Amino acid sequence: MGYIFLGIPLILFVLFVLPIWLWLHYSNQSRGQLGNNEIQRLEQLAENARHMQERIKTLEEILDAEHPNWRQS
Repeated sequence: MGYIFLGIPLILFVLFVLPIWLWLHYSNQSRGQLGNNEIQRLEQLAENARHMQERIKTLEEILDAEHPNWRQS
């Protein structure tokens, strides 16, 4: 008799809740992956950031040479 009280909720869980749970889990997981365009865009942004870093470093070196106390103003 005790197994019936445990078995019925377990069967309902397996028939109704588990499929919906798995469907939501895997549909959200597939949305989390980046596409090729997004990966290319991220690589392009990273390359742009490296170029900007180099330019800023060069500008700071020029300012250090021409105006040594520019950082304090």
